[in-house]
Amino acid sequence: MPSISARIPEDEERELAEVIEILGEDKSTVIRKALNEGLGSLRERIAIRRYQAGEISVNQAARLAGVGIAEWLEIAREHNLTTQLKPEDLESDADAARKL
Repeated sequence: MPSISARIPEDEERELAEVIEILGEDKSTVIRKALNEGLGSLRERIAIRRYQAGEISVNQAARLAGVGIAEWLEIAREHNLTTQLKPEDLESDADAARKL
């Protein structure tokens, strides 16, 4: 497994120590979990912004967010996103669904 190094502010280091204690897990595990959750959140936020701007289709937004189409539609509903579908998007999304 590759290794990375990062400098963090003291307040974040204290917060990390608190979470390590709460979870009762080692530092590396907690950092991996935080990174995984944070990256997922970031991907979802980017997908929401780009979908809302009409830059990407439902299928593209789901892929960008790292979720299935059904889960993406639930995310879109929770954020009151209006559908940005064009006829060609429907065809593309239907083709993608058929491949599943």
